[in-house]
Amino acid sequence: MFGNGETGEAGYDMGLTTFSPAGRLYQVEYATKAIEQGTTAIGIRTNEGVVLLAEKRISKLQVPETVQKIFLIDKHVGATIAGLTADAMVLIDHARVQAQINRMSYDEAIDIKILVKKICDLKQVYTHNAGVRPFGVAFLIAGIDVSGPQLFMTAPSGAFSGYQAQAIGAGAEQVAEQLQKEQNGYSPSMTLNEAIILGLKLLKEVISEEFNEQKVGIATISTKEPEFKSLLPQEISAYIAKI
Repeated sequence: MFGNGETGEAGYDMGLTTFSPAGRLYQVEYATKAIEQGTTAIGIRTNEGVVLLAEKRISKLQVPETVQKIFLIDKHVGATIAGLTADAMVLIDHARVQAQINRMSYDEAIDIKILVKKICDLKQVYTHNAGVRPFGVAFLIAGIDVSGPQLFMTAPSGAFSGYQAQAIGAGAEQVAEQLQKEQNGYSPSMTLNEAIILGLKLLKEVISEEFNEQKVGIATISTKEPEFKSLLPQEISAYIAKI
């Protein structure tokens, strides 16, 4: 018997276009489970800008530089992921195209919330069409627009929300708990450097292996210089030395 084993729910996880009697779409829930198995990523928004940090799982034979968890979408916006990287690349390419269409059509950078909505519109389409499956990936999208620093999280269902600080991936629950504790020092008024240090401390707690510049990616965007930039390994190493 296929299904999740609940009374009256058996078999409803075999298709995407049918709700179970309990009103659930199991394939969307399974996509969320894929994210929970993914690497941990953290986003922290401050008055100075936004910081993204991402765990990298690297095997002994992998080339560290080829493992990518943080992506540039446009000059003023980027994203980090948790879940299936191949699924993420499809959505990242879609986001890049939408950003360039906006520049060509209106001669201005796309609003961050509008970009997030375009990504999530595509995600939502993949929750109700036969012959497809939901994207098994969540995003933390960071950028700066006319409204200032922005941080959004997207889910496989196509839902999205704005956050001051958030985490996704295997360590998301633990990190989110710590971010909500006042003694950990999160504040919207903190500097970007302070946000990087805080993010690294939290990420170190959920990475059981040796913690070094090859195991983490960091990107920032500042209100003073609104260009999304990934830190070099030597810059990351200098921050790790501080913790």
